[in-house]
Amino acid sequence: MNISGRALKYGDNINTDIISPPAYMELSIKEAAKFTMSPIDTEFAKNSKPGDIFVAEKNLGSGSSRETAPLMLKELGIKTIIAKSYARIFYRNCINLGILAIQCDLTEKISMYDELEIDYKEGIIYNKSKDEKYVCEKIPEHIMEFIKQDGLINYLKEKISKK
Repeated sequence: MNISGRALKYGDNINTDIISPPAYMELSIKEAAKFTMSPIDTEFAKNSKPGDIFVAEKNLGSGSSRETAPLMLKELGIKTIIAKSYARIFYRNCINLGILAIQCDLTEKISMYDELEIDYKEGIIYNKSKDEKYVCEKIPEHIMEFIKQDGLINYLKEKISKK
């Protein structure tokens, strides 16, 4: 099963305070999601739609270890992220929350609103808008099980209920 979506493209060093501005931490995730990425793109929440793929360059998700950043992206319907490199805790939070985080060294070739198709088993990103292919990391099936179950907690609940 391949994943398809429209790229929402940003650059280097998109930290958790950019994705999830601290000024809105007291709000529910549903309310706070309206302000996702607002320090650099005030229209992000209005322009994003379910199924979009968040794309960044190096060092995505540095800063705070709080889960609000991936939760706000997920609230907007973003379930796939591609970046050259991630802050370790952000990467893990994404996977644990059911967001597929893919590493690709060629994200600079992707532009805003490019139509992408990801073959996560083979490790290939097809840029349909530019008729290009990029190699990315292959995603192991055990990680995809977390994604398919919408996160680690649901995955564990399913495993426990089967025993």
